[in-house]
Amino acid sequence: MQVSAVIAAGGRGKRMNSSLSKQFLCIKGHPIISYTLNTFETFDKIQDIILVVGKGDIEYTHEQIVKRYRYKKVRVVEGGPERQDSVYNGLRALAPQTDIVVIHDAVRPFVKKKMILESIEAAKTYKAVGVAVPVKDTIKVVGENGFIKDTPERKYLWAIQTPQTFDYDLIVYAHEKARRDGFYGTDDAVLVERLGHNVKVIEGAYENIKITTPEDIIIAENFVALGYGDFRRFPR
Repeated sequence: MQVSAVIAAGGRGKRMNSSLSKQFLCIKGHPIISYTLNTFETFDKIQDIILVVGKGDIEYTHEQIVKRYRYKKVRVVEGGPERQDSVYNGLRALAPQTDIVVIHDAVRPFVKKKMILESIEAAKTYKAVGVAVPVKDTIKVVGENGFIKDTPERKYLWAIQTPQTFDYDLIVYAHEKARRDGFYGTDDAVLVERLGHNVKVIEGAYENIKITTPEDIIIAENFVALGYGDFRRFPR
């Protein structure tokens, strides 16, 4: 069974207040994206990795990421105007023999191989899998007038993460239908949900954070100091 990965790295990171795309910002001297790619590159269950980046970042990615860190599985393709467009471009670029595809955000650098493996195994049965964690806070539904409308039961609420792992034919169909319908979702799972297909949730990890703001960099540096992240392919 061929398992491939699409790594979405097309974001500009406006909330970082940086001219450099956020995936290239450094944690302890190495780009965020390198921690993510190290994990996927060294995972023997993954045969093909498509890294989707913005048009203006293609040359930089080739020179400063793929060549510098000597990745062998990684191929770089151009993204689109939205994340969903970028993931679709990545799906189309995958090896044709792909059976299962793992979709992951480049700026979640603390993903674990165990998490990826569990999602792959679940996808063999359920065809659509999302990694998530139970929410810790009480969540309120607030109306447009600023008043609370509802307080859903916390035990049913999970914060979705990536990786999200799918049967290849199913996720391609879901993306193509969304394109035909002009529908844009906030993740890939919702594209499958709208087909009426159930998405299995498996538990992720709270340290599997998405780095979005400058404060997240501080948190990530502390995680690295505690030993999180894959350092084995870092140039010496």
